[in-house]
Amino acid sequence: MTPASHTASKRLLPWLVAVAFFMESLDTTILNTAVPAIAHALHVAPLSMKAVLASYTLSLAVFIPISGWMADRFGTRAVFASAIGIFTAGSLLCGISNDIHTLVACRVLQGCGGAMMVPVGRLTLVRTFDKSELIRAMSFVAIPSLVAPMLGPLAGGLIVAYFHWRMIFFLNLPIGLAGLYMVHRHLPDYREKRTHPLDLIGLILFGSGIALLSYVLEIFGEHSLSLREILGLLAISVVLLTGYWLHAKKIPFPLLPLELFRIRTFRVAVSGGFFARLGLGGIPFLFPLLYQVGLGFSPVESGLMMMPQAIAAMTLKITMPRILARFGYRGVLLSNTLMLGLLIMLFATIGLRTPVWIIVIQVFFFGFLTSLQYTSMNTLVYSDVTEEQTSSASSIASTSQQMSISFGLAVASLATAFFIPARVANPAQMIHGIQHAFLGLGGLTIVSMLVFVSLKAGDGDVVSHRKTLEHVG
Repeated sequence: MTPASHTASKRLLPWLVAVAFFMESLDTTILNTAVPAIAHALHVAPLSMKAVLASYTLSLAVFIPISGWMADRFGTRAVFASAIGIFTAGSLLCGISNDIHTLVACRVLQGCGGAMMVPVGRLTLVRTFDKSELIRAMSFVAIPSLVAPMLGPLAGGLIVAYFHWRMIFFLNLPIGLAGLYMVHRHLPDYREKRTHPLDLIGLILFGSGIALLSYVLEIFGEHSLSLREILGLLAISVVLLTGYWLHAKKIPFPLLPLELFRIRTFRVAVSGGFFARLGLGGIPFLFPLLYQVGLGFSPVESGLMMMPQAIAAMTLKITMPRILARFGYRGVLLSNTLMLGLLIMLFATIGLRTPVWIIVIQVFFFGFLTSLQYTSMNTLVYSDVTEEQTSSASSIASTSQQMSISFGLAVASLATAFFIPARVANPAQMIHGIQHAFLGLGGLTIVSMLVFVSLKAGDGDVVSHRKTLEHVG
């Protein structure tokens, strides 16, 4: 590869990874709006569609942990290309499915591909860019995780209203084919010369424990299982995960090496990111309720009201490296988490008489602060890990993020169930309940700030480039 082509590939790599992330992130939300239409077309009860949604989430939970080992063993280019290919093929098969059982099986196939895209894509970025360049790359790649949950319900509704539900899956085909071409042309191929054997026992214990926990969170708030059954499943998942923890302590090469948590920056980034996303993860669930049910916006208008968040994340990403370089990770994560919590609580002031321009400004600042939060947490993960540890670090971070998404939706579901009555008499009553939910999620976000207190002033300087800038100044 010539220096010019290497530079071009390095410049295009964040775009390639971001597109793959967007395709995977969008798929987790776009189906929700189309559930009634698909259930009617397949002649099943809408409740049966829960298996279609849960099967994808369970596949992610099971296969994300082995993504790092796969990349080390077979190379990032082969694994990332296979992930996009499997995801695209699964999308095609989902689109031509004619019964619920086939659709569930194809969703599992989709999840196998999706599970590899995020951690392997992030791993490729970490190994391509110097740590001082990582913030710019990660800030761009973080945008899909902000945009997709907002656009998913709107896109699903528009497709069902004006096209056929199968288009939800066929939408991935041209994106996937273009991604495969870009991977072949521009994705670097990193692999380890010698890899340790796959920890099959750990995969069974951890994969089944995480899958069971994901399933419980997926059905959280529904009446398909009794409280006793849910508690029983939770207990089994805890036993399995405890079994993995005991197993991982006894072998030299566990599936996910827990000794990484001895690194302070890694431990704080993963655990702090998990708890911060409990509050942040519920916002995409509350906004459509506020806009459409409370304020009476149409689905299209509701979707447009989500756009300021995406615009802020994209236009202000250039300033994020400077902010981290100026204030450091400790200063940013403490202050930004606090401001995010207060801003979420400020959403509780939105009512029927609130001007639209005020809502737009609040959402715009929320988009910037959320993007800064995600970029900071995602890049701090790799601050002090060695090159040999990056694949394991990526797998653990991706697994934690996937679980935090499920937990965040469960927390939002619990908040709405607690504050919003089963039968809403008028929009004002809905808005009042959502306002209380915003206050609860904002308070939870502020509490998560306590995790970042253990950071020290110099943590992450090798990534933020802070010392170099201070020296030059």
